[in-house]
Amino acid sequence: MNLEILEKNIGYTFKNKELLKQALRHTSYANERNIESNEKLEFLGDSILEFLSSKYIYRNYTNLREGEMTKVRATVVCEKSLYKVAKLHNFSDFLYLGKSEQKTEGRERPAILADSVEAVIAAIYIDGGLEEAEKFIVDNLKFEIEEATKHVGDKDYKTVLQEKLQEHGEVKIEYKTIGESGPDHDKTFEADVEVNGKFLAKGKGKSKKEAQMQAAKKALENLN
Repeated sequence: MNLEILEKNIGYTFKNKELLKQALRHTSYANERNIESNEKLEFLGDSILEFLSSKYIYRNYTNLREGEMTKVRATVVCEKSLYKVAKLHNFSDFLYLGKSEQKTEGRERPAILADSVEAVIAAIYIDGGLEEAEKFIVDNLKFEIEEATKHVGDKDYKTVLQEKLQEHGEVKIEYKTIGESGPDHDKTFEADVEVNGKFLAKGKGKSKKEAQMQAAKKALENLN
């Protein structure tokens, strides 16, 4: 496994290559060999990521209130965003996985990839200091942060739909998961929204929540 390719991808060269190896070492691999996994690095990386992303938002988006900054950070410091970072730099090609995870396509599992990004952030911090960790975080998440700030004041589609439907009194709004497809690591869910038992619209997404949101969006479009 040529980790120099990954170093080139992320724009950081490790002085201690063992740190990078540990950051990519899933528990399934570590347990088979009785060595340390990336769990401790992941723990540290999570805190570093939250702190440095908070610092970036605080310094660059002075117009945001405290609650809005919290929402932006929560939108960015999440599995979905970190999974995108991992995919961008082909982390899946460099993970050390045990036999069980290899058999179940763990190499493409969003949670495993997102955790490895947090572990790599911690490894960069230990190897090169806070400034290098900050550079990696900002380079990889500033676009996500920018996008999140554009919508921080927006109400979500489910809230808007509820407010619209209840303008003239209480109604019963229900979201139902009506289907799912695809492998475990890349499922697509389908949901519909009903009001007082009457079908309004359906939507698809990579999570049940996203499918419901898309159903609400479609319902709003239909009502408008």
